[in-house]
Amino acid sequence: MSATTTGLAAGREEVPAEVLRARAYLLRVAEPPCREVVDLVRECGPVEAAERIRRGQISGPLVGKVAARRAHDRADADLEAAHAAGARLLVPEDAEWPAWAFTAFGSRGALEKSELAPPVALWVRGTRALSDLCDLAVSIVGSRAATGYGTHAAAELGSVLAGAGVTVISGAAFGIDAAAHRGALAAGGPTLAVLACGPDRAYPAAHETLLERIAAAGAIVSEYPPGAVPARHRFLVRNRLLAAMGGGCVVVEAGARSGSQRTASDARALGRPVMAVPGPVTSAMSVGCHELVRAGAELVGRPAHVLETIGRLGVDLAAPPDRPRRPTDDLDPDAAAVHDALPARAAWPVERLTEESGLAPEAVRAALIGLEERGLAEYVHGLWQRPAPAARR
Repeated sequence: MSATTTGLAAGREEVPAEVLRARAYLLRVAEPPCREVVDLVRECGPVEAAERIRRGQISGPLVGKVAARRAHDRADADLEAAHAAGARLLVPEDAEWPAWAFTAFGSRGALEKSELAPPVALWVRGTRALSDLCDLAVSIVGSRAATGYGTHAAAELGSVLAGAGVTVISGAAFGIDAAAHRGALAAGGPTLAVLACGPDRAYPAAHETLLERIAAAGAIVSEYPPGAVPARHRFLVRNRLLAAMGGGCVVVEAGARSGSQRTASDARALGRPVMAVPGPVTSAMSVGCHELVRAGAELVGRPAHVLETIGRLGVDLAAPPDRPRRPTDDLDPDAAAVHDALPARAAWPVERLTEESGLAPEAVRAALIGLEERGLAEYVHGLWQRPAPAARR
């Protein structure tokens, strides 16, 4: 296979083959994230950076980080394997690269954390351009050991937001991740999975069909080359990509120790708004969410709250919740006082109502007439009473 862009890149200017090979090599030569590799690429470009590493013309911490893999150039094999799996290598030189998402890695908060280095390139499998998917997107994360409450909340968020054109980004894990993806798919909307293994692998294996559906509706993304196996540290590393590609991060359920809190921390460092769904105070799966709220995360209770946070300023505003109305809501103060004075199981004269309400007789009579017109007072044999429920209009 020629090492050029394929698939979605057809019809656009192709990325030079040497750039793709260089970035494929750089992705494998050092375990992501590697700020030293990123800095070297910025200094001299990907092709020259790859050559310097191959020749050993490097110094400092980078020497140790590439020592084990420097001599093993598998770029062509990785590109071939990706092509066979229906994946492609997306690089910053491609117009499909979501540059706005990854500029966040240059923010002050990100630079203060050495592990928050931008990706050198990404392996992508899917039908949609990554730049389009990230244009309006939100990350939804949470516990693998989710409760029924949590999976319901995540599925509703995924469904409503995807139905509104928001890309739902998550990690394809059990629990909250899967519920968010499935909610988006059920709405026929876009969704994106960020993996901690190669783009050709189904992890967890039980989600093979789910991952195929995600690739068909959106994309599967990974920093790790084809064949790469999942590892604990890789899940933590990929969380920064989850945080960066979304316009905000929603934590649905999280225990006291949860990888979702790492994603929230990365999102905060990258300047992304962090949101949390509250849960029962008795639930161990909501402890992390409540702590996030205490630390400043925005509490969200419905999809409209999320859309207001990540959407267009002053446009995507959440409507106030529907509130039940009572017949007495619009009463003026005098009418409300007289209505409160009306007995529930008796009938009184105006004099007694004057005494109970503290109003002048003329004010009481005027209020009673208005209440009668509304069906909130009834005149019977010279006395006033509240009408029976069936008689109220």
